[in-house]
Amino acid sequence: MRILIVEDDAPLAAGVAQILRANGYVVEATGSGSDALESAAREHFELVLLDIGLPGIDGYEVLRRLRMEQEQLPVLMLTARTAVGERVHGLDLGADDYLAKPFAMDELSARVRAVIRRAQAQAAPRIVHGPLTVDKLAKRAYLAGEPLEVTAREWAVLQVLLAKVEKIVSKDSIINAVADWDEELSLNAIEVYVSRLRKKFEPAGIHIRTVRGLGYMLEEFKALAG
Repeated sequence: MRILIVEDDAPLAAGVAQILRANGYVVEATGSGSDALESAAREHFELVLLDIGLPGIDGYEVLRRLRMEQEQLPVLMLTARTAVGERVHGLDLGADDYLAKPFAMDELSARVRAVIRRAQAQAAPRIVHGPLTVDKLAKRAYLAGEPLEVTAREWAVLQVLLAKVEKIVSKDSIINAVADWDEELSLNAIEVYVSRLRKKFEPAGIHIRTVRGLGYMLEEFKALAG
């Protein structure tokens, strides 16, 4: 598996590369956003580790351009910025996860494994989340083996939440996911779609949590005791 490190702090990039290579990954490193975009266009990577504070083209712009060309490429953002708004902005642009500096190398390795694992699962034609099974090719959903009726927009919202299990998804991100329709969507409309999904899922123990001021989170499924 190939990983692209985009980090202008050379000692940090070298240390991260050494750890990842020891874990069996093939690593390429660059310190600029423009070089990163060229590498991503030229080669296939399973993951991009992307620093926000890059010279010239910053990490946010690199991420925006990556998402225009490679929507499914996993991106783990590295940031020294601790403000919640900064992290939410990165997630809204399409980052799969973020890790705040300074970080422990063990945590970095765990995050890398988790992001790649989720990306591989999402690439599969079927997604299983507890009693919920989603067939992406057929665009059908099943709950406890029974067909589950969902509207087109509910389906789009569900796809976004399933792609970010245990991660906060902002309402703006959900609006962007269903933006193929001509009319504008309001934040209230998103609340309606999430509420409908809740009513369908919660009897089966699947929970969509509201994170006040930030968005929604599809919680990891935990089987009911007894």
